[in-house]
Amino acid sequence: MNQYYVDLHIHIGRTYTGRAVKITGAKTLTFSNIIEHARDLKGLHMIGIIDCHSPEVIIEMENLLNAGELIQQEEGGLYYDGLTIIPGSELEIYDEDCKGPIHVLAYFPNLTIMKEFSNWLTQHLKNIHLSSQRLYVTGRELQKKVKSLGGIFIPAHVFTPFKSLFGRGVERSLAEVFDPDLIDGIELGLSSNTNMADVIGEIHRYPYVTNSDAHSLGKIAREYQIIAMKKLTFNHLLESLEEKAGQRIIANYGLDPLLGKYHQTVCAECSEPANLEISRCQNCGHEKFVKGVAERITELATASHGPDNRPPYIHQVPLQFIPGIGPKLMEKLLHHFGTEMAILHEVPEEALKEVIPIKIANLIINARKGALSFQAGGGGIYGKVTES
Repeated sequence: MNQYYVDLHIHIGRTYTGRAVKITGAKTLTFSNIIEHARDLKGLHMIGIIDCHSPEVIIEMENLLNAGELIQQEEGGLYYDGLTIIPGSELEIYDEDCKGPIHVLAYFPNLTIMKEFSNWLTQHLKNIHLSSQRLYVTGRELQKKVKSLGGIFIPAHVFTPFKSLFGRGVERSLAEVFDPDLIDGIELGLSSNTNMADVIGEIHRYPYVTNSDAHSLGKIAREYQIIAMKKLTFNHLLESLEEKAGQRIIANYGLDPLLGKYHQTVCAECSEPANLEISRCQNCGHEKFVKGVAERITELATASHGPDNRPPYIHQVPLQFIPGIGPKLMEKLLHHFGTEMAILHEVPEEALKEVIPIKIANLIINARKGALSFQAGGGGIYGKVTES
């Protein structure tokens, strides 16, 4: 059984003509740039590009298929010489039964089905060209449509304070919005990990996925998973989520939750850590706070621990978070060692020290060992690495 690096949540910033898809995404984040960068520089084996419903993105995929650069696999997924692309879509629902809004991820096996889904979406949202658009159907209606097309359905970054299932959606239970039997996995988001999520008993039945939610090329693979699959196809991805035929998620790699930009509760005005039991910020006197993921999960807790067979969650510090690694040093590292996956996991300590300053090499090694210290993030500001 082969093991593969997989990141299933990558945005498209612009189409090949320059048209905006994810407005907050980088202009360099085109479909063609993504697949090249993910394969050649990040070292990923499978990616989910979740703005593939946009008509100009569909045209670009068709052009690449016609040119023979992409191959539609019989068991699903678009193959790019060592990398499989899973076409997907991120959408926003706002059910009358919940506060919302809630973001969800849907994935499909091939471009034909993605085009059918895109055509269906045009009847239920205002701008088919943009990412993460408000969909005017219920969560259950969307689930039924996705599953009728043979798709995968996953609630996105479920604890983020804005636009997520538990962050701004349901009061207590996902069953308020979704059919629990039509969910294939739960995406944790950057500010939580498996141990934190597993205090919520109703999600014990689902596999957890950890993805980058990349809005720039550099952010690809800041979170990912290693999955044991027989083949790099859509069908085998689904089977691995269902743990069929020995296929499964081997390990989740994600930011230490302290590095996530919504981990702790902070003042909405000055971003200083805040206590919700006190009505005003002790630093600036402001009365509004951004509730952190850690505090929200504590509110929702119904269990003390999760299933014994959960894959390990390994705290990952992406190279971009390591102090002293800027664009030039990153380029030097990639030139010598190939991909970020190789640098994070495989390159020997002595080899790193031959190429980059010893202090920075030690930070990378200590990150592998979980021996770094962090300043917690919150209110939209990422945490920071503070000491080795």
